Amino acid sequence: MAEQTPDLISVLHQPPSTTPNTAEEDVPAPPAATAVEDELEPPLASANIEVAVSAPAAVTVVEKDVPLSLAQPAAALAEEKVSVAPSDKDVSTSRPLSAALAEAQVSEFPVPCKAEATIDGEKSKPDELKRGPISWASFKEESNKVADLSDLQRKALEELKSLIQEVLNTRTFTTPLTQKAQETPYHSSSEAITQEAEEAGKSSEVTSLPEKVSIWGVPLMEDDRTDLILLKFLRARDFDVRKAFVMLKNTIIWRKEYNVDGLIDEELGDDLEKVVFMHGHDKEGHPVCYNVYGEFQNKDLYNKTFADEEKRRRFLRWRIQFLERSVRKLDFRPGGINTIFQVSDLKNSPGPGKRELRIATRQALQLLQDNYPEFVAKQVFVNVPWWYLAFYTMISPFLTQRTKSKFVFAGPARTAETLFKYISPEQVPLQYGGLSVDFCECNPEFTIDDPAPEITIKPATKQTVEIIVNEKCILVWELRVVGWEVNYSAEYVPSDKGGYTVIIQKPRRMSPTDEPVVSSSFKIVELGKILLTIDNPTTKKKKLLYRFKVVPNSI
Repeated sequence: MAEQTPDLISVLHQPPSTTPNTAEEDVPAPPAATAVEDELEPPLASANIEVAVSAPAAVTVVEKDVPLSLAQPAAALAEEKVSVAPSDKDVSTSRPLSAALAEAQVSEFPVPCKAEATIDGEKSKPDELKRGPISWASFKEESNKVADLSDLQRKALEELKSLIQEVLNTRTFTTPLTQKAQETPYHSSSEAITQEAEEAGKSSEVTSLPEKVSIWGVPLMEDDRTDLILLKFLRARDFDVRKAFVMLKNTIIWRKEYNVDGLIDEELGDDLEKVVFMHGHDKEGHPVCYNVYGEFQNKDLYNKTFADEEKRRRFLRWRIQFLERSVRKLDFRPGGINTIFQVSDLKNSPGPGKRELRIATRQALQLLQDNYPEFVAKQVFVNVPWWYLAFYTMISPFLTQRTKSKFVFAGPARTAETLFKYISPEQVPLQYGGLSVDFCECNPEFTIDDPAPEITIKPATKQTVEIIVNEKCILVWELRVVGWEVNYSAEYVPSDKGGYTVIIQKPRRMSPTDEPVVSSSFKIVELGKILLTIDNPTTKKKKLLYRFKVVPNSI
């Protein structure tokens, strides 16, 4: 049987069925998986952007990067300016880093509060070659549009649709195939399956109406969503029509026996809501599923979930229910988002010695592989311990290249950096280095829809973000340096040279144990600029995330 990619919800410690596209690793890599790429940091780019808006506002952000060892700023290597101009003139809309931020501010606050900001980068010494991602062959999602298929693929799809329509007409889709039909060679598979369907149909109740069969909430052979669903089974079986048909038919039978449609509304409790949960989307629009295995360090939760066969059976039903609910929210139309981005957090996860865990893993993995093919867009493992990579190296020869090409591995030090390659920081949960928090009654100033630029702060470098304000208003901001170990300060400098500088935040040493995100606001009563300064005295690069909003001053 051809190998299947594990479903959107990777099952506990069982190594999934796919390989790294862009694996990133801080953990020592095993000998069989040590293709290390070294890369220099790309030079900063320069751009000038104007974005048309309906209100007479202007916002410019300036980021300045200065080596701490220099008394005077070095010559600027790059400058990025983002301005929001009135809409009464034609403007260009090329898009660098901060353009989205400017748009968000203007759209949410179309009021006469103006702010300007610009971004300057000071040249520092070239970075040393850093250890880059451990890379295997890259996986790119195939098109699900029939027009984009090759002739052979299109022919296979049509043959599969013909077989399915035949068994629907004879109302035998949920009748198991004999072993003979399942093992029939490809060239005569259609005849054998059709003959068996006709024989089974003769003994069944005679009716002129075809059988109605649905999967994942989609009725088969009624609209163009059928093509996408059938392509999943075909790709899972390398476009072998007979094997794809057998897999689909067995899935339909399993769903009927397991009563999957009824399972959707079954009440199974919320004990595992912190173990597996959906949160945000990646940069391509795929929903992101997080699997947090460290939660099973809680002995009470572990025993409640895996202690005996009945508990493991209930866990399996919960797993299938979560999966089915998630799948039904996908778009099965051609060109739609129909796969899920998986993140598996292995921090403090129970080791492979847990017998109950291994049993539950095998059971769940088998069901997901057999009945939910091609639902993983990418599988990213974070906080990966050394033993997991060693284990993966042992099983890697048994995985297909297609399966392995979806895997990405990252050690604890590279978790945030790796996730940011695929998921925007505002979409990444706080515990993984991002800015996203669950929605709550506290009504935070920022949401998952407010974009946050990323800035890499070089070692021994001071990074300053200037937010130049041109009209009276209230400026609200939040920022985060992943892992901190830096000094943070904030001040307001009026434009009038005779004015007084206001210290908003004295220089403060931020440690990794401090609050992950700093939030603040300042009421602007005279024109000037806010300076947010980060000093990085360490020998490591740091990732700065920030965003701000202009709020109208009601007084």
